[in-house]
Amino acid sequence: MMPQNTLLTRPAPTSQPAEKPRARDLAIPLQGTTGPLNAITDVAGIEVGMMELTSAQDPALATRGIQVQTGVTAILPRGHDTTPKPVWAGQFSLNGNGEMTGAHWVRDGGWLCGPILITNSHAIGPAHSAAVRWMVETYGETWESHHLWAMPVIAETYDGVLNDINGLHITETHARAAIDSARAGPVREGNSGGGAGMICYEFKGGTGTASRVIDIDGTAFTLGALVQANHGLRPWLTVAGQAVGAQMMEDRIPDMKTERGSIIVILATDLPLSPSQLERLSRRASIGIGRSGSPGGNNSGDIFLAFSTANEMPLPQLSGTWREMRTLNDERLDPVYLAAVEAVDESILNALCAAQDVPFARPASGVCRALNTERLAEVMGL
Repeated sequence: MMPQNTLLTRPAPTSQPAEKPRARDLAIPLQGTTGPLNAITDVAGIEVGMMELTSAQDPALATRGIQVQTGVTAILPRGHDTTPKPVWAGQFSLNGNGEMTGAHWVRDGGWLCGPILITNSHAIGPAHSAAVRWMVETYGETWESHHLWAMPVIAETYDGVLNDINGLHITETHARAAIDSARAGPVREGNSGGGAGMICYEFKGGTGTASRVIDIDGTAFTLGALVQANHGLRPWLTVAGQAVGAQMMEDRIPDMKTERGSIIVILATDLPLSPSQLERLSRRASIGIGRSGSPGGNNSGDIFLAFSTANEMPLPQLSGTWREMRTLNDERLDPVYLAAVEAVDESILNALCAAQDVPFARPASGVCRALNTERLAEVMGL
């Protein structure tokens, strides 16, 4: 007999209206100048798509009697361009209790091509298949004529507290839908895409994004961040330097004595940077997540990727003997590092602010509460 979950068809209680403020709307003192959308899509050419599976909306999804609350986020660094072009990239793992496919090649080759997908821990396979199929179809003639391989980046965090992760509900079709839906413009946050079933600092977490505009010798460049936030313990939570988590200890996750989540950070910029510089930039995500209080717990996969859309050129396999790149002088990197730290920190706060309450899947009682932004403002004296 399948286990029964009495919460399957019960709507998640809401502690706040559906339209919730972002972190800046609360007057939290966040530094730096944002792009127009304050999102990773402020970097020209980048498109983001999402899909969610939730048994609260479709009870038939819960084939094992356990609620489904999961999804996929897709980032297309060069949108739906049908000509394959790499983006220069760097990768860093603060704590490796997780997975990001293609990371070995990014570290060695210094570039990636194709979609970046973020989903739950047990959906890496179908997401990878969807990304490969999209690349084979989108870049078909090039792939067929030159014996090229596809090595997309797929990353994950664990959503088994709010989702029937062992039911393997995400399929290649679902992941492909996220890719096909990718567009420029605003990015949905909170319970969206791969963040649908994620928990952050024992509040409902998920997807968050932010951006910064950087002035380099009078020219404006953009750096954007997108996170899938599923990490942290409540007492750690720090906002703009204030230890707010210790003052908001109600409705914690049952029996969560140690951290058991992860965070994926994707940094994107139109600033010309070398793979070495991008690897160093990806490391700064560590400081960004530290600002909100995380020390990078033992059970957390804190895995980061940075890429640049500048220096557009053909794939190395299709290029001549010599390649030339324009890159920023290392001595001018400090404001870029600061922008990354600020954007990552704000992305996490935006994920928390946007999220909505979700019932627990295991145990099948109680609710994972979203951050009450009015309560946060009260605690911070805003």
